[in-house]
Amino acid sequence: FWGIFVLYQVFGIVRPDHVLVDNHRPKVLITNPYVPKIAFDLLATCYIRNCDIVSIQNETKEEIVSKVKGVDAILWGSHIKIDKDVLDAAGDQMKVIGAMSAGYDHIDLPELKKRGIKLGNTPKVLNGAVADTAVLLALAAARRLHEGRLLIDSGKWNPNEWILGQDIEGSTVGIIGLGGIGQAIAKRVKAFDVKQILYTGHKEKAEGNELGAKFLPLEDRDELLRQSDFVFVAAPLTAETEGMCNEEFFSKMKKTAVFVNISRGKVVDQKALYKALKQGQIFAAGLDVMTPEPLPTTDELLTLPNLVLMPHWGSATEQTRNAMAELTVRNIMNALKGEPMVTPLT
Repeated sequence: FWGIFVLYQVFGIVRPDHVLVDNHRPKVLITNPYVPKIAFDLLATCYIRNCDIVSIQNETKEEIVSKVKGVDAILWGSHIKIDKDVLDAAGDQMKVIGAMSAGYDHIDLPELKKRGIKLGNTPKVLNGAVADTAVLLALAAARRLHEGRLLIDSGKWNPNEWILGQDIEGSTVGIIGLGGIGQAIAKRVKAFDVKQILYTGHKEKAEGNELGAKFLPLEDRDELLRQSDFVFVAAPLTAETEGMCNEEFFSKMKKTAVFVNISRGKVVDQKALYKALKQGQIFAAGLDVMTPEPLPTTDELLTLPNLVLMPHWGSATEQTRNAMAELTVRNIMNALKGEPMVTPLT
C-alpha cells in the first residue's frame, strides 16, 4: 500500500489526502437514463477505484426516491424538483449534487445549504446550442414555417397566394437578460445585419458594449418592447421574472413583432400569449419551453398557426450534451475529493 501511496504522491496522480485507506467506493445516482455515455466512463475513473453507479430506468420521482438511499452524490439530469423528500431519502452521507443544466429553479437551494450539500451546474457549455435554437425559432416564426407546413399537409397550399413574413435584416432586436445565452444570441443576430440590439437587465454590462448593444434599465423595458421587431427572453426563472410576459407585456409589443422564449416556461403567462397571437396583437412566437412539460395535446397553444414549438431541445446536440455531462461529472468528482468544483453554485 505504501509503495502505491508514494507512487501517487511522486507522480501527482492524486493528492495524498485523497488516497482511500478503506474499501469505500463512492456511490453515484444518475437520474436520467439518457445521460451520455461519457458520464459513465468518467465516473469509472472516480478516485482510485470505480464509483458504484445507480441508474434510473423511468425518470420518475418515485423511482429516484426509491434508489437514492445511501448515495454519496447525485448526477441530476432531470427537471424533476430536488426537494426535501429526495434529500431525506438519500441520507446524511450525501455530499454533492451535480446538476446537468444551467438553470437551477428546480432545486431547493435553501434545503441544500441547510444540509451542507454542494451543488454544481453546467453554465456556458450550452450557450451556443441554446442561442442557435433561439435564432432558429425566431426565423421559423418570422417566416411562418409552421403555418406553411399546415398548408402543405392540408392540401391548401395555393402558389398564387402570397404568405408574407417578417425580415430580421434591418430589424431591432430586444434581448431580456444579457447573460451568457443572451450574449450568444446577440452575436448571432448581428450576422443578419440587424439595425440595432437593445437589452435590459439589472445593470449595464461591458459585454453589451462590446457587442454594440444598447442598455435599457429595467424601468425602461416597455421602451424595448415598443421598439423591438424581435423580442428574445433569456432571463432565468426567479420570483421577479415568473409570469413577467403577461397581457400588459404583449400589449406593448409591435403587431409585427416576433416573441421567442428559450428560458423557462413559467416566465410566460401562456393564456396571455395565446390571446396575443390569436388576436394579432403580435405577429408570431417561438417557444422551446412551456408549462407544463410535456404540453398536453389538448392545449390551446397547439391550435395556433403562428406559433412554433420545440420540446425543450435547446441544448440537445450530441456535442453540447456530452460537454454538459463531462462538466457535471467533474463537479461531482472534485467535490467528492474535497476539491473545488469547476462551476459551483453552493
